[in-house]
Amino acid sequence: MSVGPLAVEIICVFILSAYLLHRYSNWRKQHIVVTLATFVSWYFSFIIIFILPLDVSSTKYQQCNYEHQRIEEVSSLPFTNGSDIPTNYPRDVNGSLMNDNTTTSEIPYFPTTINATETTELTSVVRREVFDCGKPWSYVPDTILPDMWKIVYWTSQILTWIVCPLMQSYSRAGEFTVRGKLKAALIENAIYYGSYLLIFGVLLIYVAARPDIRLDGAKMSILLVTASNTWGLFLLVLLLGYGLVEVPRKYWNAAKKGYELSYIYFQIAKLSTEKSEAEENLEDVLDEIKKAAESIRYNHPLHKHVDTIMTKCPEDFQEKVGKRTMDDYEDYTSGDLEVPTQRTLVKLHSKVIYAVMNERRTHFEWHRLLERAFELEDVDKNAEGDRYYVHTFTSKPRRGLMGAIYSPKIEWYWKIVCKPWTLRALAILLATFSLAVIWSEVTFFNKHPILSLFAIFVDLAASNYNYFYIELASFLTIAYMSVCAYYPIFKIRVFNYYYLADHHQTDENSLLFSAILLCRLTPPLCLNFLFQFALPFNSPVMSELPGPHSSRQSYHWRRRNVRNFIYSNYGKTYGCIAIYG
Repeated sequence: MSVGPLAVEIICVFILSAYLLHRYSNWRKQHIVVTLATFVSWYFSFIIIFILPLDVSSTKYQQCNYEHQRIEEVSSLPFTNGSDIPTNYPRDVNGSLMNDNTTTSEIPYFPTTINATETTELTSVVRREVFDCGKPWSYVPDTILPDMWKIVYWTSQILTWIVCPLMQSYSRAGEFTVRGKLKAALIENAIYYGSYLLIFGVLLIYVAARPDIRLDGAKMSILLVTASNTWGLFLLVLLLGYGLVEVPRKYWNAAKKGYELSYIYFQIAKLSTEKSEAEENLEDVLDEIKKAAESIRYNHPLHKHVDTIMTKCPEDFQEKVGKRTMDDYEDYTSGDLEVPTQRTLVKLHSKVIYAVMNERRTHFEWHRLLERAFELEDVDKNAEGDRYYVHTFTSKPRRGLMGAIYSPKIEWYWKIVCKPWTLRALAILLATFSLAVIWSEVTFFNKHPILSLFAIFVDLAASNYNYFYIELASFLTIAYMSVCAYYPIFKIRVFNYYYLADHHQTDENSLLFSAILLCRLTPPLCLNFLFQFALPFNSPVMSELPGPHSSRQSYHWRRRNVRNFIYSNYGKTYGCIAIYG
């Protein structure tokens, strides 16, 4: 019994979340609450994925112990061919007696009757040697993971449905005080969630009016969790279906000669237009700020708000406008310029925050794409030259051990010869993995025989008590599914509203929006993963995750959840076929 692997994974996930947050955000200029909310959301979403394989191996170990314990209890009872047969001897889901070849993919149930003709078979089974299941090398005490799942799950739900949406509206608000920002955030979210509550209230009244359904606190909790998981399932259909195709295709296209360079040219042309629009938009906003600063003098009550707006502008503009306003000490009531209202300044504050951030991001993306285009052009030029890589623009020479190992000749062989074939092999491997995921998605509901590839591999390892292989197969599967599901979140751009740009160019709104998506997507993703491994509804790992799949809930709720997953997987397969077509 050791918590060492669990502690190592917790630390590794912490480092990974901190690295990604540092890569995409600019915590020095962003609000500390936004940074903390995003970090906790990312951290809890990633930690579920990393610790789930440990839980799967522990579940297989507990299933094995449970089955052998029942066999030991029956074997200790005295009975003969003519005597009564114990009625609680374990059987599989088909009703057959448990034997050495029985799979552990289903927890056995115990019938109330048994035929006397099975006495001989039962006697031989219960008297066999009971093997030791062996304890997983990363086994965690039973009391740790259930409490941990509850904390992680409910914290993520609070973040995704309450905290992050409020912080998102707070970061977009142009008010100048904390109270004003909170008021604007509450009003915006009240309108947003009011529609949800209206729909939920109508459905709740309909369900309560039916005489055949009785609602209590437990079923209300199930209903809320089911609604959240259903939202996540629809999101999973779109994102995972897209990622299963796009991730292998990305590496395959990168291996094509000239394809990536042509795509970079297209991105440069597109970004050039966006860059010009962002610069023009910023100039228009700065002109409005300049007029406001000229009309509101130093002793005007709203002058402090103008100073707040000025701090969000570029430094050269601040110096230029600041000198003109400080040299003029006319009374604020004089002049022909129209004095803007506080509401106008609030809108102007919101506009300048977005305009400055958009201009900086497009300017940085422009230079990054140019550098990438120059690099790809060098690859095309060197492909037709001697076996010696030459850079068009002088780069910093490599010195020491790195310069000796990665010489221009080695660089030529890697970029011209080895890298394209490596990318093709990786694309084929990932495409094979995507096909395995799709096959397991559409066949996991078939329990006899088990058709899900991942469930077959894990059951084979469980029969040999190879828990390390179980954890390895589980980690690779959930890791690839997570990469495919999260890939659109980090790559797709929704107009100018949401876009994750690396090198500290992501705004607060996009960071919080990504946190909302991750928290809503991860629980349905993990539940989908558990179904692919053919874990039963009443297994320990399934009981730990809140929701209608729990063994504490009724069979009606379980069937509804399975039906939702089947529909989602058909939609996912259809989405993949549509993208390939």
